[in-house]
Amino acid sequence: MFMAIARASGVRSIGRAVLLSILIPGLGQVYEGQRTRGMGIFLAVFITSLMVAWYGVWIWLVTPLAVWLWGVWDAARAEHRSVVIPTVTIFFMSYAIGWRVAEIDFSVLTHNVSRAAVVLGPMVRPNLIEARAETQRAFVTIEVPCSENPPSGQRTYADLELTASAGCGQVGDVISVTGSGFWPEIDSEIWWEDAIGEKLHILEKGRIVKVKTDAHGGFVSMVVIPQMRSGTGQEANLDEPLPERFIVIQKRPIGGYKITENGIRVANGILETLSLALVATTFALFGALPLGFLAARNLMDGSAASLAVYYGIRTVMSALRSIEPLIMAIVFVVIVGLGPFAGMLAIMVHSVAALAKLYSESIEAIDPGPINAIWATGARWSEVVRYGVIPQAMPSFISYTLYRWDINVRSSIIVGFVGGGGIGAWLFQWIVLADYRAVGASFVAIVLVVMALDYSSARLRERIV
Repeated sequence: MFMAIARASGVRSIGRAVLLSILIPGLGQVYEGQRTRGMGIFLAVFITSLMVAWYGVWIWLVTPLAVWLWGVWDAARAEHRSVVIPTVTIFFMSYAIGWRVAEIDFSVLTHNVSRAAVVLGPMVRPNLIEARAETQRAFVTIEVPCSENPPSGQRTYADLELTASAGCGQVGDVISVTGSGFWPEIDSEIWWEDAIGEKLHILEKGRIVKVKTDAHGGFVSMVVIPQMRSGTGQEANLDEPLPERFIVIQKRPIGGYKITENGIRVANGILETLSLALVATTFALFGALPLGFLAARNLMDGSAASLAVYYGIRTVMSALRSIEPLIMAIVFVVIVGLGPFAGMLAIMVHSVAALAKLYSESIEAIDPGPINAIWATGARWSEVVRYGVIPQAMPSFISYTLYRWDINVRSSIIVGFVGGGGIGAWLFQWIVLADYRAVGASFVAIVLVVMALDYSSARLRERIV
């Protein structure tokens, strides 16, 4: 009889759980004392429903309904059911919505082949080393916009002569430039220089325009007055006209090779990037070491005060790690100005938080035996750290520090895009100026440096471990 009563009581309990799960997802599991499981079901239904409503993909409303029904089915039995079905359903829904949000369309890759060739073509010919050559250049002044007394549009220097069809114009105007006296049958670079000395390649449909002189050293080129990045074209309409230049540069090989001016910039940028990362990692090391010990749970669970310090440091480290160095660099550029110092500060702050977390986890993973033995002798906290923690954790500390320096070299490149110095600052300028040969040169240098760092840091970590 008692068995029958218990069985009947169990059936009624399961029936209530099923009814509650039908009313609110997961409530039946909470009623049966499975609070974590019940809250998980409720959150899964709520979040998936919110995603469906947010993105308007109503066909995937089947996912929260399926999880809800699975929760009812789960509440109908005393034993736990496998969570594979709701997990797989949520995964497929998230993947489908993510595909739509990312607007993935692989066919676009084949639509813009010509545009990709404009970028990738020059990049496979990096501007690092060039044949030795003699150079001659000429320019003609063109006023943008026109004043009451514009220049003549003609200039002669030595034997080189350039004549423009107009000595002034507006942004977007087409002018004809005729040259004579140049070296015959040589491709010549064409540049536009604004009033503050900023140069830009003349482009046509995204391609860098070059002209080839004829057998007598002459050429004719049609040029569209560009809008410079500094804004001199349109802003000049509001102020006084500014003199800008159409420039022709010729180079003739004389034998041998040399590093290009761009190659020197790449070398200086890479050295600046490495120095920036090294200094940032070194400063971060000294900041992260004490924080790593204070953020280790096995060293900070002795009192309420130590636990408060532990949770406080963990919270601050999590907050700092959540902000990318690129964002920090923007803030520090505002505070200290453009240059490597802003980039170094951004990388250092982020590295302090990252290294402190890694150091603390290394300390928490060490063998507790020596620590307990030293505590048993009545040693102070500092003595426990010195004799029980550091000897065990030091190899991991060194390994993580080398790994972080490797990461910081890559981060130093990115922070340069927002004024943080290093090769990234040059790379940003070259991309804006469409100098893709210079971009290719910087990519070559970056790849070589990162490969060398990967190899050397891996060998060092092998020796340490």
